[in-house]
Amino acid sequence: MVIFVLVVVLSSFLIQESNAAFTPADNYLLACGSSKNVTFLGQIFVPDTTHSSVALESPENSIASTSNSTAPFSIYQSVRIFHTTTSYKFDIHQQGRHWVRLYFYPIPGHNLTSASLTVVTENFVLLNDFSFNKYKGKYLFKEYAINVTSDSLTIALIPSNNSVAFINAIEVVSVPDELIPEQAVAVSPTAPFNGLSELALETVYRLNMGGPLVTAQNDTLGRTWENDMKYLHVNSSAVKASVNPSSIKYPDTIRPEIAPNWVYATAETMGDANTANGNFNITWEFPVDPSFMYFIRVHFCDIVSKSMNTLLFNLYINDDIALLDLDLSNSAGNLEVPYYKDFVSNSTTNSGILTVSVGPDTGADWINAIMNGLEIMKISNAARSLSGVSSVETLLVMHHKKNKKGVIIGSAVGASAALAIIGLCYCCLVARRSKTSQQGQGHPWLPLPLYGNSLTLTKMSTTSQKSGTASCISLVSANLGRFFSFQEIMDATNKFDESLLLGVGGFGRVYKGTLEDGTRLAVKRGNPRSEQGLAEFRTEIEMLSKLRHRHLVSLIGYCDERSEMILVYEYMANGPLRSHLYGTDLPPLSWKQRLEICIGAARGLHYLHTGASQSIIHRDVKTTNILLDENFVAKVADFGLSKTGPALDQTHVSTAVKGSFGYLDPEYFRRQQLTEKSDVYSFGVVLMEVLCTRPALNPVLPREQVNIAEWAMTWQKKGMLDQIMDPNLAGKVTSASLKKFGETAEKCLADHGVDRPSMGDVLWNLEYALQLEETSSALAEPDDNSTNHIPGIPLTPLEPFDNSVSMIEGINSGTDDDAEDAATSAVFSQLVNPRGR
Repeated sequence: MVIFVLVVVLSSFLIQESNAAFTPADNYLLACGSSKNVTFLGQIFVPDTTHSSVALESPENSIASTSNSTAPFSIYQSVRIFHTTTSYKFDIHQQGRHWVRLYFYPIPGHNLTSASLTVVTENFVLLNDFSFNKYKGKYLFKEYAINVTSDSLTIALIPSNNSVAFINAIEVVSVPDELIPEQAVAVSPTAPFNGLSELALETVYRLNMGGPLVTAQNDTLGRTWENDMKYLHVNSSAVKASVNPSSIKYPDTIRPEIAPNWVYATAETMGDANTANGNFNITWEFPVDPSFMYFIRVHFCDIVSKSMNTLLFNLYINDDIALLDLDLSNSAGNLEVPYYKDFVSNSTTNSGILTVSVGPDTGADWINAIMNGLEIMKISNAARSLSGVSSVETLLVMHHKKNKKGVIIGSAVGASAALAIIGLCYCCLVARRSKTSQQGQGHPWLPLPLYGNSLTLTKMSTTSQKSGTASCISLVSANLGRFFSFQEIMDATNKFDESLLLGVGGFGRVYKGTLEDGTRLAVKRGNPRSEQGLAEFRTEIEMLSKLRHRHLVSLIGYCDERSEMILVYEYMANGPLRSHLYGTDLPPLSWKQRLEICIGAARGLHYLHTGASQSIIHRDVKTTNILLDENFVAKVADFGLSKTGPALDQTHVSTAVKGSFGYLDPEYFRRQQLTEKSDVYSFGVVLMEVLCTRPALNPVLPREQVNIAEWAMTWQKKGMLDQIMDPNLAGKVTSASLKKFGETAEKCLADHGVDRPSMGDVLWNLEYALQLEETSSALAEPDDNSTNHIPGIPLTPLEPFDNSVSMIEGINSGTDDDAEDAATSAVFSQLVNPRGR
């Protein structure tokens, strides 16, 4: 009822804000394909062919169409359809940031749902190979913030894959220079992030916390703010708060255009998260593309305090502290005064989930936290793209000739296309010869075009519609096992039946398959349109083609027909370790089973670190990447993020931070220096997860319990680890075994890599913990507090790596004593928990 009343009075309150409304120097609103003006959300869109300051290249090469019956809104009732690359050129009266808003709706009657759309400006790729066939929504609205530094802005639409391009409406509108700063704060690691003016941004989320939908009519910059409820991790953790919007007092340092007063007049505050104590976080979760960085603006306004300096709380982005002990009223200067902070999240994870949380300062007298608004914008990457990794130069070279308007394709891309044609012909020839002459043998991995057969020639164009070079994976000496025909794969997976889907990741999808003889398989089908997936797919091929060990996933074959990227593994009957710890109805594992699984995983990691002249660092050790066969033998999976370790004369590898939050080595996180000890830290988190049967991160819990590593270490140092272990283990674990297990995990979780044991030491001590469990009646509890092997306890000698396997050229040089296990091991890779925890 309160929200209803607030909605009714919304317009009257926002009139005050409109008195000082920003007037854009450029304000283009085009209804594409329309013959008359169209009113939408209080704004008038004019036909795209009648505006004197907008030039549409070759309108005769396009089709205008209208439909009044099915369009969701008036702005989608008309459309302009292009059969060739075509552009709109806008005269820019004032350089600086501009909104570029694009509207798409596949009007019936033209088969537009199958159209493949690419949209670029002179400098940035906005949309690449979008199709409604792969989209769940009925219409698509995209909003970008682009810094225009010339007297014109050109927006080109490129049909792809022999289809058409289309668009329903376009907005190009100036925004205040102060809206997007030059600098923000990167939160992981904490450092200034400069140069935002040179980057393009795409609005991904814009939320009005605790309030109703604010439409473009009620925002002086034409923005839409949606309610936050569906993004809350726990709905009951937040309680709405609101005041009269007229009470919001903008300071001189904040323009009303930063956010409407309605956003600052509503908020989410702490509710009841159904936890043991009231010290918890309010967390919002957002699916994102982890291959991009994000500009994050958080809006605050203290509308709940009765006096100054009483509301103190923390802000977290992912598991990083973005603001610590924020005294909101003091920072803003008063109560009911807007305040905002800008951040850049440059930490990516495989989970594809970005979290933003607020939680109370435990030292404050009043336990509460607040958030009023939130904006999340994708930042263009090194290729100046907001969609994939292809640059504008790859997709389109724009230039002007004396007697022609608009856009034509330059000779440079034409040359690239010619090279691509030659390359593709060569690939096809090699593939054909290879498959006819070597089907029964171990095949090299043939070159894989990044986008398959994507070379399209049009009347106006001689460029490749995708990557002109058709980027290839070429692993000539890879040992990839048996070749499977695409028809065999189709039959085995029942044409990739979704009911057989095992997992989804950045690479694509994993399906369960069954051959005619009853052999079960796991089929990983790479998504050629996923740039992140392609890189991970290539890494996995490179790693698996030269790795053989009973505790690592085994690759048994591949398929490269029809430009597919398919790897085939044996099926892992008992799935990921995590599913046996929590979140399912599977029976609990015994303590002995847990130790044996940890020992198996440790053996696999130890082999990675020591089994070659140069070590391999997994970089994504977690319980979803430890898979169990029908006998509960553990195998380490998913090498998509793996990295070759430092050379003998080096101490580390400098590289961007990748991995999964909750498992990331804090030293690697801070310094971006990767060593084998980073895997050791992640494995320490796995050990605690195995013992306590809870996620590595749980943002709903009180702050001190959110991170399992920090929480479990507190109890381990008290010598009370038994108080937080899985209740199913109560009375079933000997104290000596538990003590050695806890000490091993504690050493793994040391803050500094130099203080952590090697995986070999970890393995010795886990085997010792198992022997203590099995022989508890004959052994005394250990007195030392070290993870080194304790003399006097007979242990099975540990080989530094499996001597029966050579990693040179990825060729098996001897008889693998685990061959009988390899025949029955059930392996598949990349079962990803959608929350990455």
